[in-house]
Amino acid sequence: MVLNPVISKLSGKLVVLASSSPRRLEILTNVGLRFEVVPSWFKENLNKSLFKEPHQYAVETARQKALEVARRMPFKHLKTPDVVIGADTIVTIDGLILEKPRDKQDAYRMLSRLSGKEHSVLTGVAIVLCNQQENEETEYQTIDFYEETRVKFADLSETMLWDYIDSGEPMDKAGGYGIQALGGMLVEYIHGDFLNVVGFPLNRFCKQLDLLFNPELTSNEVVHTDVRCNGSTTDPIENPSSTSSLSSPATSNPPQAEITIQNGPPTSPAPKMKRKDGRSAPDDSSWALVNSLSKCSEGQENMSAAGSAVPPVASRGPMNLVIEKVHTDDLKRIIELMDGFKASKALFTASKMRVFDLLQKRPGLEGAEVARGLQASLKGTLCLLEACVSLGLLERKQGANEEGMYENSRLSQRFLVSDSPSSLLGYMAHSDETVWKLFSHLETSVREGTNLQAKVSAQTTNDLFQDMYSDDERKLRFMKAMHGIAAVAGPAVITAFDLSRFKTACDLGGCTGSMAHGLAKAYPRMSVTVYDLPSVVELSGTFCPPGLDNRVSFVAGDFFKDRLPKADLYILARILHDWTDDKVHALLSKISDTCTPGCGLLVSEIFLDRDRTGPSQGLLQALGLGPGKQRSAGEYGALLESHGFTVSHIAHTDSLLDALLGVKD
Repeated sequence: MVLNPVISKLSGKLVVLASSSPRRLEILTNVGLRFEVVPSWFKENLNKSLFKEPHQYAVETARQKALEVARRMPFKHLKTPDVVIGADTIVTIDGLILEKPRDKQDAYRMLSRLSGKEHSVLTGVAIVLCNQQENEETEYQTIDFYEETRVKFADLSETMLWDYIDSGEPMDKAGGYGIQALGGMLVEYIHGDFLNVVGFPLNRFCKQLDLLFNPELTSNEVVHTDVRCNGSTTDPIENPSSTSSLSSPATSNPPQAEITIQNGPPTSPAPKMKRKDGRSAPDDSSWALVNSLSKCSEGQENMSAAGSAVPPVASRGPMNLVIEKVHTDDLKRIIELMDGFKASKALFTASKMRVFDLLQKRPGLEGAEVARGLQASLKGTLCLLEACVSLGLLERKQGANEEGMYENSRLSQRFLVSDSPSSLLGYMAHSDETVWKLFSHLETSVREGTNLQAKVSAQTTNDLFQDMYSDDERKLRFMKAMHGIAAVAGPAVITAFDLSRFKTACDLGGCTGSMAHGLAKAYPRMSVTVYDLPSVVELSGTFCPPGLDNRVSFVAGDFFKDRLPKADLYILARILHDWTDDKVHALLSKISDTCTPGCGLLVSEIFLDRDRTGPSQGLLQALGLGPGKQRSAGEYGALLESHGFTVSHIAHTDSLLDALLGVKD
């Protein structure tokens, strides 16, 4: 029996679920929906760095799953579906996306990160309407949305973690747990849709169907929406930001589209559909496409009706509208790239002027008060504040006057405030004072194939740090940058694998000791040596005062020239990409000769995709045309294996740095 009258709207239509998930199958079956299951062949390998928000990744993955099935069925199954449903569930915490764990260690890393914390479970859903035309071509119109549920884990002991992992339950579930089974024991509370955590937001899905087939819609009724309807068959993976759901952070409310719904032919946006088996779908005027609701942060629906009439549109009107929309988004994407340097400079300037520190100490200041605090002009300050609001770095709230009051956003509180443990202000200063100037010579460097560093200094050797450490100011600025990167990326690298079997570690080129102190904290039985140049060790106390942890020590030396300290585990974090192949092989050979069987070598870098199409952070860094090069995980693994190490684990951490662990044969 169909329990939900909305579900009955799909009666008589060929509905396909593009998922093999037994949980989604059970949820939809339990409400009486009749459908076929055709698992999608879409490889869930979208570049996460291209998406500004985690939910955009989930929605686009769901969309690609559904479209792949919709396009394949007419050829492989010899029938065209009416409706294809795609879904993708992810877990996010601190901006990181957690999908299904690759192995037990990956599950341990995920669950350890969730322990004692609140996280989000996001399910993106895509509904593809397939409309076969008289000329046998098929139009695809997509409605998508996402649902978010907040989940809080209890503090989990090591025993509980491993007992749960050993049960095998985490291995096929986003975030490494299933709330409907044993994983429910890990959960302290949830806020939102329980079934969304299981894998499919049934309540939201039914509301969406109600919008699609709402019999109350009358002629010339206008629906406003902020999510696309997609009639284009162009594959958007080439440019994920070409979909309206992938809006710029500068636009908190994406542009709304107006669609006129006409009752019946010939102006129905989705005319009667004819399938390959000769049957025609029911001539239902409500089959006209109505765009979906976007995610509502407080459960409010982003849909409103306007009573004003607009000229009716032709039967292909929404298609024309969608094509124009795609073109508009393409233009926006290009403009974002063109203006990217302005956004960077606004960020650097606000950071250098300590805007975020000021507002952290005195939140809710008006523009004039901020100008006085910065000792800057009112006009210039207001322009900078407004730009930062548009970039999501600040929030403006209603105040006594029209200008409003300014506060730091969550993003700024975490990364742009001096006393934050995750502060990247040092890296901002390095990017502004050093990298910015280097990249102004990019064209010449590309034409000549010369190192950018060499274009702005007297550097004549392949020693990357000759100019970087030429004076204490530049050296200290660079060390602050590396300290910030290690503080942010270090935890993900340190917990990527279980390193507890190693009792001593040596962080080669460990700079300020940030990674070393993180290791000592994560592994109480481990002692760590930071090995770096004498001039670096001399300044290390500025960052980690002596006595902070007696299991962390500093040793001065040159890892190319001097003998390496003995250790069970050696760490090369952001080291290998800087040097020539000869230098890399010399260093790895030296480490291999020092190691005994069973010793470990942890390499942490930005791992390029195998086909070198991403991530953009690594490929943009490679534009520096330094003596070294960026590599994929496979290439780093091959390097280690050529020097007697067996790669035991590889982790793409979704943080700034990835990790690879090799063990000496």
